[in-house]
Amino acid sequence: MKTLTSNILGVIPARFNSTRLMGKPLEIIGDKTMIEHVYLRANKVLENLVVATDDSRIYDKVKEFNGNVILTDVDHLNGTSRCLEAFEKWSKEINKSFNYIINIQGDEPLLHPDHLNKLIGCFEDNEANFATVALKIDSNNKMLKEKVCLVKDIHDYALYFSRNKIPFIRNHKEENINNQQTFFQHVGIYGYSIEALKKFCSLPSSSLENAEKLEQLRWLENGGKIKVGITNFPSYPVDTLEDLAEIRKKIDENHNL
Repeated sequence: MKTLTSNILGVIPARFNSTRLMGKPLEIIGDKTMIEHVYLRANKVLENLVVATDDSRIYDKVKEFNGNVILTDVDHLNGTSRCLEAFEKWSKEINKSFNYIINIQGDEPLLHPDHLNKLIGCFEDNEANFATVALKIDSNNKMLKEKVCLVKDIHDYALYFSRNKIPFIRNHKEENINNQQTFFQHVGIYGYSIEALKKFCSLPSSSLENAEKLEQLRWLENGGKIKVGITNFPSYPVDTLEDLAEIRKKIDENHNL
């Protein structure tokens, strides 16, 4: 059953020319393309959804499974600015206004509904205008070294994101580390108010953003706040052929995923 999301637009940026895995939105996983898996999962929660792409092959494939799709410029440096263009074009095309935009990664074929629900829940905090999701994770989980980590305050606002394992625990015994500190792995899904999205896209790239190659740091470095929803469900982004093989295996072994 869908949450009441009539004022929220979900945007799935999808480009063909991925640096690490060319054409991945059209890779077949089971009996569907990757982009169709993402779309159908997101559509279980969101009633307003559109794929934003700069490639006619992706556009045609989304039309083929009766999804909403819009063509965007090829010159976007990131998915966030593509989301803004998609929102402006799509809201005009369907003559509908929205209060929030959700940026859904197009390479998450196992997107869990809880990620979307936790993200939407962040906006129950009236001060929140930018949100994301994180997974509580054990300190010895190898994913902490492979994925983006974050630290947050007691009000669930992000303090920092890093490709390093954070926080660094000094003078600890490995077996006791989980009793001393909670670790969080970032789940790459974002929500913004329309005003926050426009402001973010108007800001120049920042020093920390360029250092870590994490665009959300631009918002923090400019004094913005990012609310964090906590999920118990991991994410499985596809960045490499090895990731793709693992996802295919998961879906082949468990058709209920």
